[in-house]
Amino acid sequence: MRHRIAGHSPSESRVPAILRNLSGASLIPHLIAAAGKAASAMIARMQTNSPHHAKVQARRWPKPELPETAEDDGASTIPELSEVAKACRRCPLWRNATQTVFGEGPDGAKVVFVGEQPGDQEDLAGKPFVGPAGKVFDAILDDAGVDRLKVYVTNAVKHFKFEPRGKRRIHSKPNAGEVQACRWWLDRELDLIKPNLAVALGATAAQSLLGKVVPIMKMRGAVVERDDGLPVFVTIHPSFILRIREPADKQAERERFLQDMKAVKKLMAA
Repeated sequence: MRHRIAGHSPSESRVPAILRNLSGASLIPHLIAAAGKAASAMIARMQTNSPHHAKVQARRWPKPELPETAEDDGASTIPELSEVAKACRRCPLWRNATQTVFGEGPDGAKVVFVGEQPGDQEDLAGKPFVGPAGKVFDAILDDAGVDRLKVYVTNAVKHFKFEPRGKRRIHSKPNAGEVQACRWWLDRELDLIKPNLAVALGATAAQSLLGKVVPIMKMRGAVVERDDGLPVFVTIHPSFILRIREPADKQAERERFLQDMKAVKKLMAA
């Protein structure tokens, strides 16, 4: 089921066939179950940025350092954009990260999967979704019949944010200011790839794609249109599965995520 953010009129040229012909969507029970009007109203009421995040940004951040990331980056392909992103200074996260971890996949991918940020292993390898959550993601995509090599995977934030604990680097959730600073790169990726569908893997990805804080469990399985007409499928981040301790609950959540990925495949094929 499609939901539209209140107050936005998407360009008809950007609305793909999957949204103009919803006969295939009837095969996806949890999409049909989503309440369209309630979901749209819920997102419209949500703040783009919270007062708390604004205070954190004002207290901790210098003004963005943008000499290497001017608005006119000159990139016309994803590899060119990835090269430009290596010098990103749009927020302070670059200082402690090993490197920029840019998206990966074909320039003409039909679907773009967006996660939160690179983890420890991604930061060292320079590639997205190669750590424990990435392995879960790859396995479930394979079970759903989605070819990983034909989709584009990226993150809302391109540098690893962490807290050092002894020899370990513990993941730290990016704040709203960091997400906003890095959204410029995500929008450039979408501009170049021009996908038919984006998949928000978790709350940070949904916030970056939709510009609002989104309650993932309430909106899970919903398809929400951005103001440019790009449909966004909302679901959990695969790391959520890893954090579940009870084996039966973990398996049940894995199955739910598998059904989400099967729904994505149907939307890709429609």
